[in-house]
Amino acid sequence: MTLTVKVVDKAKPKEKPYKLTDARGLYVQVMPNGSKYWRLAYRFLNRQKTLALGVYPDLSLSEARKLREEAKSQLANNIDPNTHKKANREAGLAAVANTFEIVAREWFDKRMCDKSESHRKRTMRTLEKDLFPYLGKRPISEIARDELLAALNTIQNRGAIETAHRANQTCGQIFRYAMLTKRAKNDISSNLYEALKKPIETHYAAITDPTEAAALLRAIDDFKGTPVVQAALKLSPLLFCRPGELRHMEWNEINWKEKRWEIPAHKMKTRSDHIVPLCSQAQTILEELHLTTGRGKYVFPSARGMSRPLSENGVRTALRTMGYDNETMTPHGFRAMARTILDEILGIRVEFIEAQMAHEVKDANGRAYNRTTYLKQRTEMMQTWADYLNGIKAKTNPENVIHAKFG
Repeated sequence: MTLTVKVVDKAKPKEKPYKLTDARGLYVQVMPNGSKYWRLAYRFLNRQKTLALGVYPDLSLSEARKLREEAKSQLANNIDPNTHKKANREAGLAAVANTFEIVAREWFDKRMCDKSESHRKRTMRTLEKDLFPYLGKRPISEIARDELLAALNTIQNRGAIETAHRANQTCGQIFRYAMLTKRAKNDISSNLYEALKKPIETHYAAITDPTEAAALLRAIDDFKGTPVVQAALKLSPLLFCRPGELRHMEWNEINWKEKRWEIPAHKMKTRSDHIVPLCSQAQTILEELHLTTGRGKYVFPSARGMSRPLSENGVRTALRTMGYDNETMTPHGFRAMARTILDEILGIRVEFIEAQMAHEVKDANGRAYNRTTYLKQRTEMMQTWADYLNGIKAKTNPENVIHAKFG
């Protein structure tokens, strides 16, 4: 005799648990507290077993019968329903524990710890704003290429093409990390850049004409600001390092005896140690600034506290104050100024310039330059460069000449 909903509803609790059988091993177990549990009795490999299906009335009679038929189908294929249920539960827990957001944050903590603060902030902002809302709750192993592309297109459609490409690169690193940790089978981001719009190639605005450079240098000398910003501004053309490297300069990196700035690998884009020879002009600027900030960690501390470096907008804002907008000159533009004039006007060998700019260049045998490559020539070049800047800056500005006859 099969069960009916009416029979199950009217079943009253007794002192001990008892069963109301349906058919083909399905029954409801009525407990002393009145709870009613669906169970399925079955045999597998000549052993009697029981499969828990659910609680009545959350699981209705018809739903319990469907689960019974699914279990019977598994048995017909030599699958233990209990083992299958356990595997599905564990897979579900693994999927929840390995969502894109969880894996991405794990990757971020392990692989981004040695990156610059600005790079870390930009990456996390992209994840939280552009990727987690669409992919964050999805098991990383189940995300399809078209899902990722849809998220990237959302970024691209608001006009942020470069951000879309950076987001795809970040996803590639996350998926490859998931592969290494056995939570994904492939990197679905590969080649997706071909489906995105090509970013418009832009260059940092820079002054490369000597006459205009001279005017800029005179404006820098006349700039009225804090000693920290003044020094950073004056050193920018002399050292032509990356703006982030300059801002994060520490006093313990200055080798006064050897007259050079020794930058550790973790601060460099190339992840290699780098040496910046200090010309006499740069040494003078640093010696004067040391009287003001020498007790702290950073050469150029923030106005908000000695424990943090100068803001990335410190030199940029100074340039704006002097009348140089983003389309005319940027902090990064000092590198282009040096690269162009050293090569085209001073005739310095390109390999000396590239080595000093810490570009990822290699020698004829394919070996990357180390920090001491061409150090003697680079030291001479840096002094030559500083003397050249002094020379063009000192040239008389024709507009300031007054013609007169003296008795």
